[in-house]
Amino acid sequence: MADVELSPDPDEFRERVRAWFAEHVVGAFASLRGRGGPGDEDVGFDIRVEWETLLGRAGWIGLGWPVEHGGRGASVDQQIIFAEEYARAEAPARVNHMGENLLAPTLIAYGTPEQQERFLPGILDGSERWCQGYSEPNAGSDLANVQTKARLSDDGSEWIIDGQKVWTSLAHVSHWCFVVARSEPGSVRHKGLSFLLVPMDQPGVEVRAIVQITGGGEFNETFFTDARADASMVVGSPGDGWKIAMGLLGFERGISTLAQQVGFERELEQATSLARSLGRLDDPRMRQRFAEAWTGLSLMKWNALRSMSAGGVPGPEASISKLFWGTWHRALGELIIDVLGPAGLINEGFPYELTLEQKLFLYTRADTIYGGSNEIQRNVLGERVLGLPKEPG
Repeated sequence: MADVELSPDPDEFRERVRAWFAEHVVGAFASLRGRGGPGDEDVGFDIRVEWETLLGRAGWIGLGWPVEHGGRGASVDQQIIFAEEYARAEAPARVNHMGENLLAPTLIAYGTPEQQERFLPGILDGSERWCQGYSEPNAGSDLANVQTKARLSDDGSEWIIDGQKVWTSLAHVSHWCFVVARSEPGSVRHKGLSFLLVPMDQPGVEVRAIVQITGGGEFNETFFTDARADASMVVGSPGDGWKIAMGLLGFERGISTLAQQVGFERELEQATSLARSLGRLDDPRMRQRFAEAWTGLSLMKWNALRSMSAGGVPGPEASISKLFWGTWHRALGELIIDVLGPAGLINEGFPYELTLEQKLFLYTRADTIYGGSNEIQRNVLGERVLGLPKEPG
């Protein structure tokens, strides 16, 4: 039973949500106010796992999912209110964005009833976390160059996976990985790929941390050597993986941007407070930059709302979101460092202690690269949305 009823009156619902956060963001959870965001993912992870479980018990995970899939069927307005109050409460950063906002909508759209029944409950109650097996050393923004192989065992009961993935966020603390692998020998580019659900806790999976410039270890290399997944763990048909992978990216760049904005709004508010305390807002050029940041965040929200109101699986136009928010977030990191001035270039402590502002700046340098670089997003929009000629090979 959910803690808070979905009142149709927006003001009443907002008060109920606000009261819930006031009651529950206490103790160890309050000690992580505003923590766990970009560049800060290692902080208080066990406590944030407990927070995820609490959110699940309260009915806040899968808020907008269809009721028949275990969600609460919340309206767009109700989802916005929850996201806004989450930001205002400075609740701890979430730990299963990949599961709730990417894989779950993909399973709802493309998965079998058995897959939905197996995996959606573990996401809803916060007990199973997911990571993304897309990028490889030679297949980053060019995802069609995937070389990880998958083949059915001789008796057809299992998929056997061999290959390497890279930049697998939170792989070291995830239970499952959704993996794009080449399942048809001799196939190239978009053909012959399959979208597989692979358990991480098995001898054939090795995870190696990649220490980032922020000092954290969110990213990983993941090696599959005769890793196994049941034959039923393919979403869609074998060989249909490109369609499923692009559908998932549509959710990542469309609807889930609204959840992502929880963190963005909080970061902008903190940057504004910092600038005000340092007297930087007296500078008209600095005020203009903050006005531009606020305007960009508002545009981001309206675009996410447009995606949510459209329904169904987002199309290639969802690349607008990735292009926009990646560029916006990188600019916010630069703005924060400029607010700090020369002090922002000095480490917090030795040997390599960084402030949250410095971590944010360093992390956001990658926002226009990972998940499809800005150049790739412009190609997608030009070719698949505007119908322009393809870029020369």
